Amino acid sequence: MAKESEMLGAPVEGYNHTSAAINRFTVNGAGGPNLGPYGGGGGQVCCSSVPRYWRPGLRAIVEWEKDPNPRPAIPLKRNKYGTLDPDDYKRHAANYTYHRVVVEIPQYDRPGPLKVHFLPCDQVRVTAAGVLPSHPNYPYKFPRKMEDTECPKP
Repeated sequence: MAKESEMLGAPVEGYNHTSAAINRFTVNGAGGPNLGPYGGGGGQVCCSSVPRYWRPGLRAIVEWEKDPNPRPAIPLKRNKYGTLDPDDYKRHAANYTYHRVVVEIPQYDRPGPLKVHFLPCDQVRVTAAGVLPSHPNYPYKFPRKMEDTECPKP
């Protein structure tokens, strides 16, 4: 008889509850989609992995690049092909910030995609629950749009 695998493949999905843009992120080394301000939830990137059965102390490492001003007051110059002016881009990208956190993954009964929530104050929450955010058993109840000063309690 075949042995049940301990780890399962899991797509990566992101939810951005802030006014910043998440240019790129990884969870446990697996890349997630680009997330505009207050965006996400519409796409998944393959693949990371999660344990078939949750265990105490389960954690995720999340790294991301944030653009705190994704819609600058003075638009960036572009050439006739739509490519950004290199100097304008460098000036804009100089404001990007880079972050890394290790977070607990709350208990789940049935594993699903790794869902990463980006919150104000550079906080992050991750779940591997096999239910949608609208489900009553989903571990987080964050509003889609949060003010940048609404720092969730750890």
